[in-house]
Amino acid sequence: MKYNVKIGEKSFEVLIEDINKRPIVAHVNGQEFLVNPEVESQENDQADQKKSPNLPEHIGNSTMKDGKLIAPLPGTVIEIFVKPGDEVEAGQVVLIIEAMKMKNSIRSTKDGIVAAVLVNAGDTVGTKQTLVEFQA
Repeated sequence: MKYNVKIGEKSFEVLIEDINKRPIVAHVNGQEFLVNPEVESQENDQADQKKSPNLPEHIGNSTMKDGKLIAPLPGTVIEIFVKPGDEVEAGQVVLIIEAMKMKNSIRSTKDGIVAAVLVNAGDTVGTKQTLVEFQA
């Protein structure tokens, strides 16, 4: 599906490949973005950062690979909620990435202990960049 979106004075051509497939593949002015819509609002994310422990490898905006939390989209790290040694539960918000003026909660997809946080607030990250490593 093709859309022309106007935000303020800027116009964007947006092409959505398959709205029902996750992640959604969106092309904005020729640049590809992977989008995983969340069901809950951002306000609910911060109030209740935990979900069911039986989560798949992909939840919300998060991807876990080899004990590493991977950035699902490019953007700027706005806030980090964990540090090395912290115990996290599956579904817990680990950090927030802002992309195209939208805040995206990045959640852990497994229970574990944080071994290293590889980004800082204010850092620009790329798609598939490792954000957090967990202990084996």
